[in-house]
Amino acid sequence: MARGEKWTREQLLVAMNLYCKLPFGQFDGKNHVVKQVAAKLGRTPSSLAMKLSNLASLDPIQRARGIKGLAGASELDRQIWKEFHENWNALGAYSEELFQRLFAKDEKAEAEISDKGVEVKRVRMLAQPAGPTERTSVVKVRRSQQFFRQTILNIYQHRCCVTGIAVPELLVASHILPWSKFPEERLNPQNGLCLSIIHDAAFDVGLITFDDGLRLTLSKELERHFPNDALERNFEAYRGKRILQTEKLSEPNREFLAYHRGTLFRK
Repeated sequence: MARGEKWTREQLLVAMNLYCKLPFGQFDGKNHVVKQVAAKLGRTPSSLAMKLSNLASLDPIQRARGIKGLAGASELDRQIWKEFHENWNALGAYSEELFQRLFAKDEKAEAEISDKGVEVKRVRMLAQPAGPTERTSVVKVRRSQQFFRQTILNIYQHRCCVTGIAVPELLVASHILPWSKFPEERLNPQNGLCLSIIHDAAFDVGLITFDDGLRLTLSKELERHFPNDALERNFEAYRGKRILQTEKLSEPNREFLAYHRGTLFRK
């Protein structure tokens, strides 16, 4: 690609997708992921790294942390940022589809960002959908879930926001508002928490919640099982502790948490 050639809308959507999944400290032209994605986009690694830093300048969470990014975000950058935040479901899903197209050859493959770079894995299909419409729907849901998971884990530095556990296989991108009841908020980062498997299960059934200060609250139903060494180590030890500070995009929506406390939490 010629030097200085303008970014297309589709390229910017992929860059925004990558911004959601990659820590700020990795916005470097030498980073394996940046190099791989840049090559697929037909741009230089330094160009993509600069674009990611331009996007960081638009992020209020980054500014609150004292990180300014790079000045010079274009009008299209600002437009894409605004569109994402106004419609995470549509733009998150579409950007994920564009990202997957760069690396995955078909719907049975899935590209995922890891410490090694962008890795493509085969997806095991447990049941073959009946027709093309159903198959497209299944793939779209899987892509959307992949985008949400990688975004939420990145926001919380790939650690459980309660305990700090950093084992990927033990982490869940948990929805505050249930996936089934609030489809319009499914991909909204403000509707997500990175929790360990046990804390996700407890949150999902209302045994724990978080107050307006983002501090862990235990239910009377959970307390009924005390004393118990395992429960006390996993829950009582963190009672009243504030969740980890998010590194980008947003903190959990307080109104979403209020819904969880009022509707799902077992007081």
